[in-house]
Amino acid sequence: MIFCENCFNDKEIISIICSVPLLNTGKCPLCHNEGHLYNTDTQNFLTPYFEELLNIYAPSTTLPETYPRAKVRSLIDDLKDRWNIFAEIPREQIYEILKSICGELYANVPELFNGAVGIPELYDSVYLREHALLKNNNWDAFVEEIKTKNRFHSKLINFDILEKYCSFIRKPYKKGKLFYRARISDRSGYPKSEMSAPPAGKSLEGRANARGIVCLYVASDVDTTLHEVRAGVFDFVSVGTFQLKKDITVVDLRAIAEISPFVEGLDYLDHAINKQYLEKLNIEMSKSLRRSDSTLDYVPTQYIVDFIKSITHNGKQEYDGIEYNSTTNPGGYNLSIFNPDVFECMAVDVYDIEQLHYTFTRVNR
Repeated sequence: MIFCENCFNDKEIISIICSVPLLNTGKCPLCHNEGHLYNTDTQNFLTPYFEELLNIYAPSTTLPETYPRAKVRSLIDDLKDRWNIFAEIPREQIYEILKSICGELYANVPELFNGAVGIPELYDSVYLREHALLKNNNWDAFVEEIKTKNRFHSKLINFDILEKYCSFIRKPYKKGKLFYRARISDRSGYPKSEMSAPPAGKSLEGRANARGIVCLYVASDVDTTLHEVRAGVFDFVSVGTFQLKKDITVVDLRAIAEISPFVEGLDYLDHAINKQYLEKLNIEMSKSLRRSDSTLDYVPTQYIVDFIKSITHNGKQEYDGIEYNSTTNPGGYNLSIFNPDVFECMAVDVYDIEQLHYTFTRVNR
């Protein structure tokens, strides 16, 4: 069977296909794009990668009785939804690609390809205690404990696992990169000296910091920071342009969904278990607090961010902050910076909020 790198979304698989020596290029018979043509009749570079991944699955007929039957589904659906390996090509083409790459596995275990499957360890409490980021496999239970029972010494998180995953989503920024921070003001605006984070002891709670702990929140662009400050119509907003004074490295929570199961050093099974928790962390970091919400809702993310802040390498702090999505302005993103001194406010512009646009859905009570 012949296909090309454009049949896939996964960066590692794309890289492998493009690096195969003496590979022909041309129009792909599956996706009809120009690309590097991989022929499973003559090439087997992809086989060990896919066989190792598929080996974490089991046919539904062999799953333990305790496995939730509602959680079993076809191999193709799980590969598409959990891993985002394939591009937008028809399911039948994905099926044929898998059969051709893993011909021997298909011959030995055809029910893996043709029936419903599951990952047994996802619901194995003994395995999860050792291999899951959350030992009890329950984000809500972790939130309840950290908010109401044991705020500083919870034993529900495997910090070694969290530290390992941070290393896969590290992102560098070069000196000179610009970000933006907004404050509601009057028409005259704030001076540059008052646009950074509040000093130690004066900071209010945020997703990444407890009350009193310094943290600088900046956004990727002016539009995003204006949305994040949640100004009202006719408000004036001061927007500071912040420039990096040095190279920094952040943990990019936005990249969690893009971590390939095929990346070197990552265990397929552990990644299947922990991907959901890491994606949940990005969602929680991105949430805006409603007026009716309690600042206690910040505690779970504060707890995790404090650990990330404490990670060191050769005696030096490993990460300078956290990057996460903006929910108030989809497409934008925010940084929570542990040490505001890595930025300098270069200029301040004042904006007049002239109009707001609301999107809403009716709530069923």
